[in-house]
Amino acid sequence: MTRNTGYALPVGLAAVAVLISAALFVGAGIVAPGPDTTAPRGGGSVAPASTGTWVGTWSASPASAEPNAPDGHPDSSLRNVVHTSVGGTAARVRFSNLFGTRPLTVTGATLALAAEPSSPAAAPGSMRRLTFGERAEVVIPAGSAVTSDAVRLNVPAAADLLVTLYTPTGSGPVTHHPHARQTSYLARGDHAADIDGTAYTERTTHWRYLTAVDVWTDEAEGTVVALGDSITDGITSSLGANRRWTDFLADRLRTERDAPRYSVVNQGISGNRVLLDAAPNSPDSGPSGLSRLHRDALSRTGVEVLVVQLGINDILKTPHQTDPDKIVAGLRRMTRLAHERGVRVIGATLTPFGGHRKHTARLEAVRRQVNEEIRRGGVFDAVVDFDAALRDPADPRRLRPVHDSGDHLHPSDSGYRAMAEAVDLRLLDAPSPAVL
Repeated sequence: MTRNTGYALPVGLAAVAVLISAALFVGAGIVAPGPDTTAPRGGGSVAPASTGTWVGTWSASPASAEPNAPDGHPDSSLRNVVHTSVGGTAARVRFSNLFGTRPLTVTGATLALAAEPSSPAAAPGSMRRLTFGERAEVVIPAGSAVTSDAVRLNVPAAADLLVTLYTPTGSGPVTHHPHARQTSYLARGDHAADIDGTAYTERTTHWRYLTAVDVWTDEAEGTVVALGDSITDGITSSLGANRRWTDFLADRLRTERDAPRYSVVNQGISGNRVLLDAAPNSPDSGPSGLSRLHRDALSRTGVEVLVVQLGINDILKTPHQTDPDKIVAGLRRMTRLAHERGVRVIGATLTPFGGHRKHTARLEAVRRQVNEEIRRGGVFDAVVDFDAALRDPADPRRLRPVHDSGDHLHPSDSGYRAMAEAVDLRLLDAPSPAVL
């Protein structure tokens, strides 16, 4: 979270308001499966009595199988801490067994507001049991995902949620997101419904199995999805502070006058490329941007706008892609596929990496040629110039020192803020498509 002041008051009010919010709903929950849902459909589902829409308030892309956990985490409770971009009056979550090789059995799952930022303790009165087709237990086949029934809960914007699941048996490889920049927790035994959090003595910077949280809301009319690499993943942002560029963008959309009413979800994977999948057994990088476009972006709840920040790893990683036309063609194909789903695409220029150990004059030339094509138009509906926002005026090959995390590739917190400020919010709503 970018500002911790004021957190306790809205969370405290939300915990009290959950009793009031129950009056807005009737029945056990809302069964509203997404396209990747494998949970059975319940027979008693209802819709909210108040007006609103479903949007994504948080997400993370499944990147790989967790190293050193070949049998999963049997007889363990996994408490994921995640940060909302917008609030709502109900919520549902999505669990993934994408990289599993055996069915994942979940016999208990819960959702709660965190008592304090990054705390494993739940705010009093906020703990909710999750169901799947109105059943407390769900089995997720290998390679599949499920979405829970909705639960009534007043979820604040810019607050931390606790999403916990208990796995009684070994499940095989754990689908995870390795660079969360957020502390989550593990407890031995079934502590999914624990409020005080004292059993959660093991810490991790991974998100396990959890890939999305949606909210029913009247605060937003759609979702902005950011598809990117480590720069979108926020790999060098301050731990637990929610200072990725997507967090700063969400702040702007919540607070600036006349800003479009959108939530923001982050689908960055460190090491990700436009064209090539990660090598087998790689701990990160994930499937290519093109390979995961539908799963991680176009199928997100309420998606209206896609922001693409990809291409630098195609140049940097071995085998180096030194043909700028191939990178541009991949980016242009993303736009075409998004247009087929009615999604507007904003593309980012590739940011400087001069001074990085892999920087060469040849690779710098490829980066500049890709950026020239992006700026020229015909690749995306609109452009956000992250290169211009971050580069050093004295040496445009490099990041401006204040925006450099120190590795000459990834931004600092200041750099991530500059990226968010470079987004012209009017572009999110502009109707004109690219001529491809």
